[in-house]
Amino acid sequence: MIIPKSREEIELMRESALIVSKTLGILAPEIKPGVTTLELDKMAEEFIRDHGAEPGFLGLYDFPNSLCMSPNAQVVHGIPNKTPLKEGDIISIDCGAIKNGFYGDHAYTFEVGEVAPEVKKLLEVTKESLYIGMREFKAGNRVGDVGYAIQKYTEEHGYGVVRELVGHGLGRTMHEDPEMPNYGRRGRGKKFIEGMVVAIEPMINMGTKRIKQLPDGWTILTADNKPSAHFEHNVALVDGKPELLSTFKYIYESLKINTKEEDEFRAKVYD
Repeated sequence: MIIPKSREEIELMRESALIVSKTLGILAPEIKPGVTTLELDKMAEEFIRDHGAEPGFLGLYDFPNSLCMSPNAQVVHGIPNKTPLKEGDIISIDCGAIKNGFYGDHAYTFEVGEVAPEVKKLLEVTKESLYIGMREFKAGNRVGDVGYAIQKYTEEHGYGVVRELVGHGLGRTMHEDPEMPNYGRRGRGKKFIEGMVVAIEPMINMGTKRIKQLPDGWTILTADNKPSAHFEHNVALVDGKPELLSTFKYIYESLKINTKEEDEFRAKVYD
């Protein structure tokens, strides 16, 4: 059952989302060759706790860390470790925080130094598909409309859309109704209702859509070992339209990137 949020609850969720946004922002300049994902994980946990929140992933379903860190062919749920990042890697960082009883949860795939042009294109298309999907999150539409839009755009570029892993509703628990697949048919699935909050998160592979899991029980890889990209935002349905609760603004400030990609979805200017 979809659980709509009041305006007051949505503002509390924005607080949680922005802690995640700021955490990704402080990590952004540290992502360089030689750094380990375990070092980044410790930085994130300290920042989240210092800002009055708790890491949303640590201990959730027995996950051992605060961040899911998934380089290169890892799709999601990678466990931080002591292996240094290398020039040309990409790394998906998925972060969660809980404050005032509500979760924030989003992700960004970072470049480590200079990456190959075809990998950079995968990241660009995957991030673009996130906003294309978000435009379909509006009054009168259904889950399938978002999934269809993401699938159509990414498959037109020759990429594989992961089927087994999906976005989700968000609130007092990390995973609420509805599931939000990155594929689907227009007009199908649950209808969007005012006040609902979702995590939309395209997980797009350069090659096959098929995946496999490592023996650690967490890490998901592409079946052909080609790179995968992952971007995620938290979005509320407010006055029938998608409103961003999260932002990549802090990442872009750290990396000196100028973009207006979020403007149409933002009701507030963040400090």
